[in-house]
Amino acid sequence: MNIQRIAKRLDAAAVHAEATPQLTGDDAVTLEQAYAVQRELITHRIARGARQVGIKMGFTSRAKMAQMGVSDLIWGRLTSDMWIEEGGSIDLSDFVHPRVEPEVCFLMGKRLEGHVTPLEALAAVEAVAPALEVIDSRYCDFRFSLPDVVADNASSSGFVVGAWHRPDTDLRNLGLVMSFDGRAVAMGSTAAILGAPVRALVSAARLAAEQGEALEPGSLVLAGAATAAVTLRPGVAVRCEFQNLGSVAFETRREE
Repeated sequence: MNIQRIAKRLDAAAVHAEATPQLTGDDAVTLEQAYAVQRELITHRIARGARQVGIKMGFTSRAKMAQMGVSDLIWGRLTSDMWIEEGGSIDLSDFVHPRVEPEVCFLMGKRLEGHVTPLEALAAVEAVAPALEVIDSRYCDFRFSLPDVVADNASSSGFVVGAWHRPDTDLRNLGLVMSFDGRAVAMGSTAAILGAPVRALVSAARLAAEQGEALEPGSLVLAGAATAAVTLRPGVAVRCEFQNLGSVAFETRREE
């Protein structure tokens, strides 16, 4: 097993939008090794000029944890080349299995690291915003194990952030509706994010510290999906309306 070789394979799959087999046989990794692959994977993006701008949380749904047989969240890194302009458009040919899910985004105003309380976490937040994450597993048939998905940067591929709001905005149980071309495709509540999104922020500080990192001022934290992910298709306007947070939107280009 070679960390650099696996990271290069996963990076190539993302760059060329071509599915790659799961990490089996000589390429099988432990969870610890998967995070090492993820770190190496991000170095390829940085070498191409991207910057790390934050992190995203995964498995923030208790049901998803149970489904995957895990008792903790996972996380991945957000880079500047993944940032989609609000109201902008993306080409689905740049992805393998693109799906979208509604999220809450935190903007850090102070450094946050290690084991913290919810109050300490909120005190470090500068602003909150509605967000959408485009996820895209690079593995064939969207099938993967826990270490597989961690190595693949927790399936993170793109994100859109809406207007910023006060950091003391109550995020615990905000209703939301995600629509394609004005037709609802998913409805839910921010309560689906661990009961309250701030709990995802607390976990983000802890898990990042385990890898020797901190949530730095100016960085973003995507708190995790508030609904199941919905498969994207060409030529649709994607919008999510959040109670008290407004909306966030982008479009997918039509096939030529």
